[in-house]
Amino acid sequence: MRTRPGKRAQGVLIGATRTSRCALGAGGPSVRKREGDGATPAGCWRLMQVFYRADRVPRPRTALPVRALRPNDGWCDATGDRNYNRLVTLPYAARAERLWRGDGLYDIVVVLDHNTAPRARGRGSAVFMHIAREGYAPTQGCIALKLHDLRMLLEASGPGAAITILP
Repeated sequence: MRTRPGKRAQGVLIGATRTSRCALGAGGPSVRKREGDGATPAGCWRLMQVFYRADRVPRPRTALPVRALRPNDGWCDATGDRNYNRLVTLPYAARAERLWRGDGLYDIVVVLDHNTAPRARGRGSAVFMHIAREGYAPTQGCIALKLHDLRMLLEASGPGAAITILP
């Protein structure tokens, strides 16, 4: 994936058979990702797991692991917590992002392996692929695609699939 000329917070995802627009973090791609900086981490990230809202969208067709989201699913973004950058159950004692959202952005969400093994405090959490806002508005550091494009990407993805974000 590369950024669109003159639009640091928008990218072009280039696949084997299709090209798709996508939104990036407001800070654009960064090789020095930090928690809360609004940048999308540059690098090669494997697609690890897919979550979806079974009450809103059909199960994505993919060879990746898939699980329906639950209303109490969250993702810990508290840098000092032992579950930093991991799935947690809400309510949670430390700060955590709610995955069950009302705006539809996480109706399908793909966990990337950014900062997972090993996890480094403050190097960024909750870096996902998810559904884009209207007009490809910037994300908080994730990669966002239109629902159709995300579905097509997942259908073509299996274990070992990865996305490369160029700085």
